[in-house]
Amino acid sequence: MRFLSIVWNPSIGIDLGFFIIRWYSLMFVVAFLTGFHLMKKIYKKDGIPYEKMDPLFMYTFVSMLIGMRFGDVFFYSWNYYQHHLLEIIIPFKKIQGESAIFGLIDGWKFTGFTGFASHGAAISIVLTMYFYAKKHLNKPWLFILDRLGIIVALAGFFIRMGNFFNSEIYGKETGGSFGVIFQAAGETIPRHPTQLYEAFSYLVLFFVLWGLYWKTNKKEKSGYLFGLFFVVLWSLRFSIEFLKEPQVQERGQEWFFSPLNTGQVLSIPLILVGFFLMFRKSSMQSK
Repeated sequence: MRFLSIVWNPSIGIDLGFFIIRWYSLMFVVAFLTGFHLMKKIYKKDGIPYEKMDPLFMYTFVSMLIGMRFGDVFFYSWNYYQHHLLEIIIPFKKIQGESAIFGLIDGWKFTGFTGFASHGAAISIVLTMYFYAKKHLNKPWLFILDRLGIIVALAGFFIRMGNFFNSEIYGKETGGSFGVIFQAAGETIPRHPTQLYEAFSYLVLFFVLWGLYWKTNKKEKSGYLFGLFFVVLWSLRFSIEFLKEPQVQERGQEWFFSPLNTGQVLSIPLILVGFFLMFRKSSMQSK
């Protein structure tokens, strides 16, 4: 019955001969370009000048990278980084016996920044949007969050597709002949393609939010669309985590919140924030 499973062993990217465009990086670029295009449509609908888009792009991009990085450091990998503080901010790792970097420093290897956490990005982007809304829009904080949440849902689809191409963040064994064999990661048995479960769930969420923005007056209730985005996205993340392989070591009694994992525990307060925003008493925004 092996024909029910898919052997997944893609190339690492598009080989241009002199440079390889990695799939994950490509998905990031597609996410931002698509999001920028769709946000222009939203800004036009709301009567906001296009020149307000440039700082939005920079605020979002920079805060996302910083938040994802520090989220991984403090939520998932602090046991390592507390002893390697310098590696938090530099793209090198200290490895005993490693050859010198450019003939200058022995024992350090260039690795780039590895490890990103979506919960960290969620926190950093939300906080940064407060300053963007205040400085550039002269509108309430939730005004931009209601609209940005729509675009972030679509970005989540592309990013999880990038994870799938990278054969990372995959699920547990299916226990049957169905599933995906992530051969590129050295796997030989079918596993749940949790990246795809999340990706297409986020894509559906995007279409729902997009429809609510254009076809209903829900965008006039400050915080409703963003609250719905938080509730659905983090509930999906919470549920799908049951099928994922742990991203950090959380064994038995060593993990206070067992049987939940770190991703699930971090999702709970964000879900509650979403419900609060959806059902709080709020007057309709004036146009």
